[in-house]
Amino acid sequence: MAEDYYKVLGVDKKTPDDEIKKAYRKLALKYHPDKNPGDKSAEEQFKKISEAYAVLGDSEKRKQYDSFGSQEAFNRNFSQEDIFRGFDLNEILRDLGGFGGSTRARGQRRTYPNDDPFSQLFRNQQYSQQQAPRKGQDLEYNLSISLEDAYSGAEKRISFKKDDGGLNEMTIKIPKGIDTGKKLRLTGRGLPGFNGGPPGDMFINVTLDPHPVFTREGDDIYIHKTITFPQAALGTSMDVQMPDGETKRIKIPPGTQANTKIRMKGFGFHKFKGTGRGEGYVRFTIEIPKKLTKKQSQLINSLAEEGL
Repeated sequence: MAEDYYKVLGVDKKTPDDEIKKAYRKLALKYHPDKNPGDKSAEEQFKKISEAYAVLGDSEKRKQYDSFGSQEAFNRNFSQEDIFRGFDLNEILRDLGGFGGSTRARGQRRTYPNDDPFSQLFRNQQYSQQQAPRKGQDLEYNLSISLEDAYSGAEKRISFKKDDGGLNEMTIKIPKGIDTGKKLRLTGRGLPGFNGGPPGDMFINVTLDPHPVFTREGDDIYIHKTITFPQAALGTSMDVQMPDGETKRIKIPPGTQANTKIRMKGFGFHKFKGTGRGEGYVRFTIEIPKKLTKKQSQLINSLAEEGL
């Protein structure tokens, strides 16, 4: 069953002419093909509302439509040519803010007595989409790196298959301080553009592999060390090797407790896309022997008698 023109525009028979025009403008902005490229349902809706306005926006056609009482009866007596005779689609589109400007010369009034008023509009829109320069498709690559790579920076050789089956290889630079979840953007390393458009970009999704010795927390790095009870009680010194091979000598004060951490200022990760560095921390575990010799037991008993 044919739809009622008034319902198509969301108005009723008592709606004045200027309000009908406002209703059409609002719907035309919503469903115009330039705002809905490739959307066939929007295209059909745009044609429906334009046909409704071609009738209801013309006082004589509206009077005839009302006299027939329904769109179905009206369409039996009026062809598409009759409906759109004298209808200036481009004037309406110009009022919408410039849509359809490519279909008419300035100052020229174009009416549609014999042809489909939408055919040229949609042909121009499709042609514009096909001919306009377009950026190539972006690519993504998932890359796992070591903690050492993130700490010191590195270069990585990656390879992936292209659409034509060939192999694409490239070397990328891993900046210091990068962490899991960060992306590297390689401008212009994606797929080629269309019609002279620029190539797409490549995005490298980075994941940091776990490390057996070091732990990362933000820009800080933690090293876990085990010391003996005498070292914890009396204090000592030790060398700590960082992921880049640099050695830092630290002092462990007497009376160090389990889970105590000593800070090494400025020995953390470089701040990604920033300045400065995080901190390095050494966290201690105190080793308790599982078995004691007879002499060791006697000595510890003596210490216990002394209140230790």
